[in-house]
Amino acid sequence: MLNKTKELAVSLDLLNEKLLFEGNVRGNEPISIDDIPPFTNNLGYTSLELLLLSLASCLGSSILLLLQKMNKSIIGLDIIASGVRKDEHPTAFESITILLHLKSKNITTTDLDNVIKLSEEKYCPVWAMLMGNVEMEVKYNIVS
Repeated sequence: MLNKTKELAVSLDLLNEKLLFEGNVRGNEPISIDDIPPFTNNLGYTSLELLLLSLASCLGSSILLLLQKMNKSIIGLDIIASGVRKDEHPTAFESITILLHLKSKNITTTDLDNVIKLSEEKYCPVWAMLMGNVEMEVKYNIVS
């Protein structure tokens, strides 16, 4: 039996003769995982796109929780994560940029700088795994 706080598990099933997989996690809706042509049919997310989604959601979640603990009102948050891949194999990310569009009437740039720093240093495990391996930058704008 899994210790739910320490161990996570996923399953993948191959769906075609190329590289299309169906990913399953804890009974949630399955997701399609593929790669880019010509090796695939381009029918799902790539592994690196899923990594960007994981990083963006991890950072966004920790930022929101920290701002909520500060009794800040959050009207909306949109996150765009983009990565630049290396030319040579493995074509991992050499840099990642995360752009936060935050809507709030009472959050200052100092507030956001502080919670971003805490998220990067302490609360976002995906950031911690990438730190030191990929150049990462967070940019933001706050709209009231």
